[in-house]
Amino acid sequence: MFFFDSNWFLMWFLIMLPPLIFMIYAQIKVNSAFKKYSKLANSQHITGAEAAGMLLSASNLNNVRVEGVKSRLGDHYDPRKKVLRLSPAVANTPSVAALGIVAHEVGHAVQDKAGYAFLRFRSSLVPAANVGSSFGTICIFLGLILMVLGAEFGITVIWAGVFLFSLAVIFSLVTLPVEFNASNRARQMLRSTGMVSAQEYDGASAVLSAAALTYVAATLQAVAQLFFFVMMAMGMRR
Repeated sequence: MFFFDSNWFLMWFLIMLPPLIFMIYAQIKVNSAFKKYSKLANSQHITGAEAAGMLLSASNLNNVRVEGVKSRLGDHYDPRKKVLRLSPAVANTPSVAALGIVAHEVGHAVQDKAGYAFLRFRSSLVPAANVGSSFGTICIFLGLILMVLGAEFGITVIWAGVFLFSLAVIFSLVTLPVEFNASNRARQMLRSTGMVSAQEYDGASAVLSAAALTYVAATLQAVAQLFFFVMMAMGMRR
């Protein structure tokens, strides 16, 4: 029976191994960059929270609030509530890493203000992506069980799961231009405001580049998983 064919487990392993290795590499890079540049104080001794206020003001974003979030590296901008949330290690630390991360999140706020198309598209995909990531895989394995039990409509359930999971993959793909654009805006802001020296700019840019790798790795994992699901569904049909 296909469901218990060890060849498919081997194929899943071979397909998912390269993205997994890349994800591990990306996590090592981002943790290393953050650890290195979080220990390097910026020359103006500006904390992340102070930098956020300065950059938001310079971008005429006085309607955006700055709040704290407890999770480590959980910094993000919420376009629905117009809130920029900073983790303690970023908000309370006058480090080069903090400036890079804050500038990136302010970059998202600038995208929101400018009506950046990819950000709007990603925001509209959030409900569908949440459903797809939660129920896509469940439907696929439920369909497999149904087929093992002899129910022919199991293949329909499998393809429904593939469709749902593809919504999460689309979300990951759309996330890439959003994140890269925010990092580019962050670099421009750090330069134009004179908030960092040339050496500090290189450090902040290194943090941004390392963080970008994690989004690329997550997208590769999602695409590889979808590819396997499609191959599995086609194999079940045969």
